[in-house]
Amino acid sequence: MTDMLRYAMRMLLNLSLLLLATLTLLFFLVRLAGDPALILSGESSDPAVLADIRSSLGLDQPLYRQYLIFLWQAAQLDLGTSWVSGQDALSLALERLAPTLTLAAAAIVLHLSLSIPLGAFLGATRSSPRPIGKAARSLDGWILLTQGIPGYVVALMLIQWLAVEWRIFPSTGNDGAASLVLPALTITAFLAPKLIRVLAVNVKDALQDDYAVMARAQGARETTVVLSHALPNALLGATALIGTQIANLVNGIIITETIFGWPGMGRLLLDSVLLLDFPVVQAVVLVTTTLVFVANQLADYAIRRVDPRIRHS
Repeated sequence: MTDMLRYAMRMLLNLSLLLLATLTLLFFLVRLAGDPALILSGESSDPAVLADIRSSLGLDQPLYRQYLIFLWQAAQLDLGTSWVSGQDALSLALERLAPTLTLAAAAIVLHLSLSIPLGAFLGATRSSPRPIGKAARSLDGWILLTQGIPGYVVALMLIQWLAVEWRIFPSTGNDGAASLVLPALTITAFLAPKLIRVLAVNVKDALQDDYAVMARAQGARETTVVLSHALPNALLGATALIGTQIANLVNGIIITETIFGWPGMGRLLLDSVLLLDFPVVQAVVLVTTTLVFVANQLADYAIRRVDPRIRHS
């Protein structure tokens, strides 16, 4: 219990320092983007109106004083209210958390469901003495093609084919499970090639190890050797990559949400940046930074649990 408490305190300290550094950097960067008073005043450029707006938002105070007030309020999880809608900024960000996590979960499930069997298939094909078939060559070509295409290009192509021309799935919005397909496919097309390549190499190497040779000598079928012996060991080496991809997914989902009009935190962040709504930008970054930190810690824990060498050490 003492070790667990010490570990929890260390993680809490690390998270606090990370949030302090992130929010401090963000506080000064967003104020270089422009003057929110010019946007909030609409078409009016009356200096008196602009001065009143800046005064009401506290932007007329010295920057260091604004920063100290911001830190004191952030320490109490009070990030202010949206300058555009008047809603509590943190509550507004948390309201968009569920759609973002839903999309992330769907993308992760689809990504792993496709990447793991394809990686095992490609690794087993490469290790076989027989010539590589058309399916494996096609998969290699797909990996080579998609790993160099930006995610937004894939998104626009999917919208054009599956939403506009064939009208199979909706292109924007959140109208149920069907609306998840295109954004989840976009994220999967971005993440899958790298994981498939890593798994293919790991499976190929595992099939050449002594335990795989021994299993074949004892009469095990090649499919059994791949699935029961090579693939579990290949996944050990790919666990770190999977954890990193899941952690980075929180940041990379912003563009996808914007393209598909998904009502998550990514779209909220972009809209708030364009409107110079500083409190909402800071709230969204606070939530996403915490999510990335937690995802990284869970990935480290998963690596320790699945790899006996690390767990015992």
